[in-house]
Amino acid sequence: MATSYGSLAKEAIELLDKFSAGRHCLDDFIEDASKDLQKIDTEHKKFILDAVSGSVEHKKLLDVVINVFYGKNGRCLSRGDRSQFVIICYLATFDLDEIGFQSFSNIVKSLDIKKMHTFLTFFFTNLTTWIQEEWNKIYDAAYVDKHWIAPLLKWRPEINILLDQLALKISSGGQIKKAPAKTTEPQEFSLTKPKPLALPLPELIPQQEKCKPVPNSTYRAPKEMQMIEEIKKKNHQKTEELLYEANMKQFRCGNPQKSEHTKKVMSQIKEDFDSKLKFNSCHSSGPPSSKKSNSWPIKLNSAAILRQGALYDRQVEEELQRVERLVEGAREPSSFLQWQKEMREKDLQDELAAIERRRLEGRISYEEAALARTRLMERNQKTAQLKKEETAELMLRYAEKRLQEEKEMRDLVQQVAEGHKNSKAAKERLQKYKQSIVKEVSEQSRELLRQALEEAQAELSRRFEIIREIRAIESLPHIRVKNFDDTQTAGHELLGEMSLCELRERLALLKEAQQAEQQEKREQILEEKLNKKQMLLDQLDTIDLHSRALAQAAAIRKEERRSSLGIRQTVPQDETVLALQRKLEEKQQERQRLKQIESKRAKTSEQTAAHSVRNTETQNRKEKSWEELELSLERHIQKETPYVVL
Repeated sequence: MATSYGSLAKEAIELLDKFSAGRHCLDDFIEDASKDLQKIDTEHKKFILDAVSGSVEHKKLLDVVINVFYGKNGRCLSRGDRSQFVIICYLATFDLDEIGFQSFSNIVKSLDIKKMHTFLTFFFTNLTTWIQEEWNKIYDAAYVDKHWIAPLLKWRPEINILLDQLALKISSGGQIKKAPAKTTEPQEFSLTKPKPLALPLPELIPQQEKCKPVPNSTYRAPKEMQMIEEIKKKNHQKTEELLYEANMKQFRCGNPQKSEHTKKVMSQIKEDFDSKLKFNSCHSSGPPSSKKSNSWPIKLNSAAILRQGALYDRQVEEELQRVERLVEGAREPSSFLQWQKEMREKDLQDELAAIERRRLEGRISYEEAALARTRLMERNQKTAQLKKEETAELMLRYAEKRLQEEKEMRDLVQQVAEGHKNSKAAKERLQKYKQSIVKEVSEQSRELLRQALEEAQAELSRRFEIIREIRAIESLPHIRVKNFDDTQTAGHELLGEMSLCELRERLALLKEAQQAEQQEKREQILEEKLNKKQMLLDQLDTIDLHSRALAQAAAIRKEERRSSLGIRQTVPQDETVLALQRKLEEKQQERQRLKQIESKRAKTSEQTAAHSVRNTETQNRKEKSWEELELSLERHIQKETPYVVL
């Protein structure tokens, strides 16, 4: 049988070319092929059918090798040779142990030697690299290594010898000297051993479809509402601040005392002069007081404490250098500093006098504006009084004209009543005409109502039918079966795939590791904070010492300034300031006088207004009586002639 394996392989290749997965079923195709191969021996027929069916069943594994082989050597090959490469790959992978190496060698040599040499070299070169990796993605890695890769590696030396023979034949031009034919020798009949059962193929791992991720907008509230609330809060806070500021600054123009701006400017000027005279603190005598404050007056952050400590250190160095210069014979600029202090006092007094002048000028301008406003109000009141008198005259003329028109109207009504006494015939004709119109309209409306009722009934029945269908669909039971094992994997064919139980365990271990790391970091940060706090406390001690020294120096300066405090607080009463004060008093007296005159005029205007109100009430009563008389006359005329055609 070994000599006929080449022809059997060719028949299997031809049979595989005829098979098409889209048009044929494998079982039907094998049955038809077995009927066509009835003339062949049973063992030969079994070899052919097994090769074809095995190639179709393992198409997914074989295509991994054949597709890449055609991708690299597609230019030198034709699509018609694909079936022979599939058969050779199947025999080498699955049936090499069963048919034997000699039969496999005969099959390879019976086909195109050059193509077989190229394919076998490619297959066995990449067997343990990417081919094994691709097969592991389809089936279990241990199964692939045990049943397919290990047997092929066992035959690797014989395959290398076969490849060398094929390469030698290719180099010699493919000419092979045929050996003399051997005579057949009869052999004893031997029963063939039954073919061992093939190992069952592992089931393919089902691939689960990826579910769509839930959008983030499902769990996130819209930002617009939050933004609107924030804007509302800001606007409310802003309105409260503006209202408070308006209430506080409502009547500051009428305040006779100094304004807040003036007080602020004066305090700023005093602070500037005090800061410029701060260098006198170095001449203070006496040791610093030993009284220690319980708490720091101003809350400082770390950077401010360090800056303050550096500043005091620098001041101490400067003071030491100054003392060294004095010891060496340097002079102090005390006389110049005293002159400088006096000149600054004089400038301060001049500036305060200028501020007082500006304040008085502002008050005078305010009083002048108030006087101008009162004069304007008087002028407007006079013009308004003239307008009222003119309107009163016009109202009298209008009332007289209205009375004349009413008299003419009564005469006209009497004439009309006399001219329409004999109108019974016209009234009957009008009534009949109206009855005919009402009858036609009622018939048309009845027909329209009937049509609308039919349409409403049809629509209502259609809706009832739809509601019945919806309720029938909703009444069907919903069967939900949920069987979940947290110790099984999902089966996504991933290398690092884990079950839910394993994932929870790993997450718990990871969480413990993270907590330990966070605790270590927390302890390290706490230690650094303690060191920094100790350093800041030391700096605060030095700052407290310097501040007490500066407070003692400030107290000494304050005692020195008390002597000149009366001079600073009093504003110099020069001639311009006195003149402005007299002018301001005159303007205020004139304003009070105008207010008294205005109050007297208001009383007289109230009396005249009450008198005019009484006059208008009497006039309104007269007009109302005339209107009632006209209405009664019209009712009387309508009763007598209700349906008059003009």
